Amino acid sequence: MSGTYRTVAAPATADFVIQGSEFIGHVRPVESVDAAEAFVDAIREEHADATHNVPAYRVRADADGEFLREYSSDDGEPSSSAGKPALNVLAQQEIENCAVVVTRYFGGTELGVGGLVSAYSRAVTAAVEEAGVVEERPQERLAITVEYDDSGTVRGILESEGYEFDADYGADVTFDVRVPVADAEALRDRLRSATSGRAALE
Repeated sequence: MSGTYRTVAAPATADFVIQGSEFIGHVRPVESVDAAEAFVDAIREEHADATHNVPAYRVRADADGEFLREYSSDDGEPSSSAGKPALNVLAQQEIENCAVVVTRYFGGTELGVGGLVSAYSRAVTAAVEEAGVVEERPQERLAITVEYDDSGTVRGILESEGYEFDADYGADVTFDVRVPVADAEALRDRLRSATSGRAALE
């Protein structure tokens, strides 16, 4: 996958009440299916007393970004009345690497399938609007392990390219870097060349 993709800029929530039922849309950018599942679990725990916590996500599930994993669940609501409408909002806006959960506290009045579809769609739409949508370049993580002698060289290259990284100084030095997928191979070549092949790249 080259180029850019659309995702939400930040975690956000939006809530409203329809006929006594409170709906809370939670949205968050995620980097992996694991992160999406962890977010869903966290919301379910936080709102364990809710009637329903309806999850949906769209995540690029491999390093090349070619495989898009889509998931949704009605979490006890009538079939296709909740999860699918939530997922459809993300699909229609072409939003990826994003997880949503819509929490519902039942207020005593049945909304019917049409009412539920409308409410769950609205909750996700409102949360996405609150979060804002941004264009991102697909990125991958690169771990670079070198001896101290080469660490200054590696740090210099990363800083000159403007990449965000964490450095862990142990027996060796390990840099954990986020690199746009399109640039990763060129960076690997440059690091190998600069360290005469001594850098261990994962």
